[in-house]
Amino acid sequence: MQQDNARPVSASAVDSHVYKVFPNDLNSHETVFGGMIMAKCDRLALVVAERHSGFVCVTAAVDSIHFRAPAKGGDTLLFNLALNRVWGSSMEIGARVMAENSYTGEMRHILSAYFTFVALDENGRPISVRAVQPETADQQRRYRDAETRRQGRLATREKLAASKA
Repeated sequence: MQQDNARPVSASAVDSHVYKVFPNDLNSHETVFGGMIMAKCDRLALVVAERHSGFVCVTAAVDSIHFRAPAKGGDTLLFNLALNRVWGSSMEIGARVMAENSYTGEMRHILSAYFTFVALDENGRPISVRAVQPETADQQRRYRDAETRRQGRLATREKLAASKA
């Protein structure tokens, strides 16, 4: 997997970005509004994509968003995002969000998602991005799993295109 100009995952990752939940972040069920968490993930995934590529990037797809547990008022959210894999101009970034009770220290995994970003040149056209170098066993697993998710995205796109014909 080692490539000449590949960058390590750690060079662009966002680790434990902290967000304190306040009453204005809650929905009518008194849990954190999911759209707010998704928007924060998208912004942080953009940081990962642009740090890695060195180019302006745009969100191309968001998939496999899984809300695993609710976050509540007073919780502290911890956002962790890292580059999983690169294919030409596109990159998959994985997001994991934890909710921490600041008083007891209890941690809950509340969200996992995958974002696909595309790097753009100065004319707004896709541009190739350097490879990523997984550093740990977990990063190597995420690198392999990203290809499975990509194949699923491509197969879905093909089926939908065929159904329009």
